[in-house]
Amino acid sequence: MSILAVGSVALDTIRTPQGKGKDVLGGSATYFSISASFFSCVNLVAVVGRDFPPKYSRLLKKRGINLGGLVIKEGKTFRWGGEYGWDFGNPKTLFTHLNVFSKFDPKIPQEYKKSKYLFLANIDPRIQERVLKQLNPKLVACDTMNYWIQNKRNYLLRLLKKIDIFLLNESEARMLTYQYSIVGAAKALIKLGPKIVIIKRGEHGSLLFSDRYIFSIPAFLLETIVDPTGAGDTFAGGLVGYLAQCNKFNQLNLKRAVVYGAVMATFAVEDFSVNRLLVINLSDIKRRFKEFQRLSCF
Repeated sequence: MSILAVGSVALDTIRTPQGKGKDVLGGSATYFSISASFFSCVNLVAVVGRDFPPKYSRLLKKRGINLGGLVIKEGKTFRWGGEYGWDFGNPKTLFTHLNVFSKFDPKIPQEYKKSKYLFLANIDPRIQERVLKQLNPKLVACDTMNYWIQNKRNYLLRLLKKIDIFLLNESEARMLTYQYSIVGAAKALIKLGPKIVIIKRGEHGSLLFSDRYIFSIPAFLLETIVDPTGAGDTFAGGLVGYLAQCNKFNQLNLKRAVVYGAVMATFAVEDFSVNRLLVINLSDIKRRFKEFQRLSCF
C-alpha cells in the first residue's frame, strides 16, 4: 500500500558535540519518507527552491520515493540551523529561513490521490486540513509541534477530529490538554478525536494509547548519538510504513509498528542528516528489532 507524505524538505546546518553538518538534507517529510520507504511505496509532496542540490533528489529517487509532488519554485529552499548540547535535548535554533516554504500550498497530484495511507508532517494545521480534503485515505497519521498548539490551536483541534494516529511529545501533550499527567493528557487527546495517540518521550521511550489499551516501550540503548534531528519523523516513518506494509490496523500490528518506528529512529541519530539511514538494509532493521525484543522481555 502506498503512503502519501506531506511536509518539509529542507537544508539543515547542525552543530552537536560530535561535529557539524552544513546544508545537509533535512525536513520532516524527508526523514519520514526515507524511513517509510524500507516498508512501503512513498509518494512525497513538498516544495524546494532552485538551489536544492540535484544530488539530494537523486538520493530520494534511489530510495524509491516518488518525487512527482516535489515542486521546485523560484527562490531558496527552506533552511534551518540548530545546535545541540551534551544532553541532546531541545536544540537551540540558530536560524530559520522559510524561503519558498513560507507559501507552501500543496496540490496533490492525481496519481497520488489513490494513496491509502497519509502522513501529515509538522506543518500548519490549516494546510494539513486542506491536504486531507483532497483525499480519502484509509489511515491518517499527523504530527504537530508547540508552535501550532500555541498559535493555531483551534485549527488543530478541528483537524484532530479527522485523524487516526496523532503523534506528539510529552510537553506538547500537556500544553494541548492542560493536563500534567501523561495518562490524563492521553485520555483527553483521545476524546478530541484520534483513535490512537502516541507520545514520544525521547530517551525514555514511547507510549501508545487507545481507548482500550496502553502500550509502553523503552528507549533503545545506544552507545553513540551524533545528531537527533529528524528522529521523531523517522519514528513516524517506521510506524506508518510498517502499518501500510501490513495493511491491517489492529492492536498487534500497532504495537509492532511502534517498535519498528523506534528502531528506525535509533539508526537516524547515529549520524548527521539521513546518512545512517542510507547505509542500512532490512536485515539491519530486523536484527535491531530482535535486539529491542530482548531488551524489553522479562
